[in-house]
Amino acid sequence: MTQQATWLALCPLTSLLPGQGRSARIGERQLAVFLLGERVYVLDDRDPASGVTLLSRGILGDIGGEPVVASPLYKQRYALMDGRCLDDPALRVTCWPVRLEGGAVWVQLG
Repeated sequence: MTQQATWLALCPLTSLLPGQGRSARIGERQLAVFLLGERVYVLDDRDPASGVTLLSRGILGDIGGEPVVASPLYKQRYALMDGRCLDDPALRVTCWPVRLEGGAVWVQLG
């Protein structure tokens, strides 16, 4: 029997600053939350290259129109849509489904 994914309130939308990340915690999971334009992205905050929780402090940008975050430590760039590393195919960060409802950011953890 598999456990069903649950939607959880993560943070108020007003706590996010455009073009910047912030970290948020649900239980033991540390997440990185980004607001780019009208879209919110949620990834695990742990940098797979270093094992340090710091992606929320990364530099946001885009490569060919694809939104990315660059790790502030080793500068690997991760796609915000699917978590793949653009610089090293062996690295990946988990991305989580997001919805905006009632002025809050909701994330679906599975």
